[in-house]
Amino acid sequence: MTRSKKQPLRKCVVTQEMLPKQQLIRVVRNKDGEVFVDDTGKMNGRGAYVTKSLDVIEQAEKQQLLNRHLKASVSEDVYTDLKSKVQADPS
Repeated sequence: MTRSKKQPLRKCVVTQEMLPKQQLIRVVRNKDGEVFVDDTGKMNGRGAYVTKSLDVIEQAEKQQLLNRHLKASVSEDVYTDLKSKVQADPS
């Protein structure tokens, strides 16, 4: 009997939903305080997950949710990067 591997679930910091990692984008703050989008999902640092949705990303930006979760100031570039990744991802 083969058991399928359990999918790792993560919580979106905006919607508070538990979702499979594939449906989320990870944003990381490293120990130097730099914040950036983590494409690999494996970078060291404090991570926050955001659902791959423009609405959710815009809500995170408006409410400064990533700033709060990562305890750092998140630049406009990070949100621009997130939005471009969502628009480029057809899934």
